[in-house]
Parts: sequence; structure tokens; C-alpha cells
Amino acid sequence: MSTASFWPVPFILDPNTLAIDAVVAFCVSVLVTITINAEAQAFMSNFLGDRRPGARDRLHFNAFLHLDILGSICFLVGGFGWPRAFDIDPGKFEYPRFYLVLTRVAGPVANLLMASIVGSMAMLINAFEYNPRVFLMVIGVNITTAIYNLIPIPPLAGGAFLSALMPREWDRVKWWFNQMGPYLILAIVLLARIKGEMPLGTYLNPLVTAIYNYIKG
Repeated sequence: MSTASFWPVPFILDPNTLAIDAVVAFCVSVLVTITINAEAQAFMSNFLGDRRPGARDRLHFNAFLHLDILGSICFLVGGFGWPRAFDIDPGKFEYPRFYLVLTRVAGPVANLLMASIVGSMAMLINAFEYNPRVFLMVIGVNITTAIYNLIPIPPLAGGAFLSALMPREWDRVKWWFNQMGPYLILAIVLLARIKGEMPLGTYLNPLVTAIYNYIKG
């Protein structure tokens, strides 16, 4: 059996062509994706100095505690999203701005690593002539989330990078930017869904597809 894609990549739920297996596979993939993304950020934050012994919002590997309302809606509408934010104290970092960016970037990097691991599992399952459909969905959602994190709007990793570049005098602008970022992303995705084209999809989707095809083999 070939490991050709059973799903469009990036995968976006379409009410006109919904199938139970696709919905289940997508939901499982979203839970895996946000868990890996959030736990990687928590690990990196702890590793770089912001340690929170006993903090319940870190390193618990409970996917449902990582669900963010707007991030989950974005997954349903746009095929990518983000986990619930947890508190980070940059003051505990030796290099606050740089380490904060590293913490946020750890999420999408972990998603790419997860996609690679699951890709190896899918090839192994395929070698035994079992169906790797769910595994392929996990790969696709993880890659889509990782690549769309390049968009420079918080809470995506690209937004952390842009915030780090803002001068200190812009702290009020930065605060507004971080607060409104999730709503802005969701508004862009909803508008793009109505128009039938994802934001920056012309540039990001070919990259998503290329990495997906490379990983799944």
C-alpha cells in the first residue's frame, strides 16, 4: 500500500464534505499538536530559568488543559491554532527578550519533530500493510501549525519575534498587540475562509506540502 496522502494538506474541515473518520482523526491530531507545542514551551521556559515547581499549567501532558478557546476555533476554521498561554516571567531569564523568543519558538520546532517521529511510525505501519491514515493526519496538522507559526502575530511564535524587536518605549503597544493578537488572527482566518483562501496560504502552503511529502516519504 502506498503512503500517498489520504487528506488534503493543509487539512481544513469542510462542512460540505465532512466524514466521521476525518473529524475524529483531525480532533486527535489537534490534541496531540497543542500538547506537544505547549509542553515544549513549558520545558524551554523552565530550562532557561523560569522554573515553576508544582505549576499546574506546565508539564502535565493533559491536552484538554492546554485547549484555548480562540486557538481551538482557529484550528476548526483554518487548520492551525495555538494552545492556551501560560504565564512566563521574562525577568527570570538571563537574556529576557532572546529567551522569550526561544521559549515560543520551541513550540513549532517540537511540532516539526513530532511530525518526523510520527512519519517514521507511519512508514513502519505501512510496511506491515496497515492503514496509516490517522498518523498522516497527525503529521499534517503538526506541520501546518509549525509553519503557520511564522505569521508575526501573537500568540504565534512569529509574533514573539516581532514583539522582541519593538523598542522598550513601545511597551503599551506591545501589550495591546499581545492582547489583540488572537482576535486578529481569528478575524483574518474567518475572512480568508469566506473568500476561499487562507492568509499567506500562497506562500506557506507550498512549504507545508513540501515538508509533509518529505516526512511521510
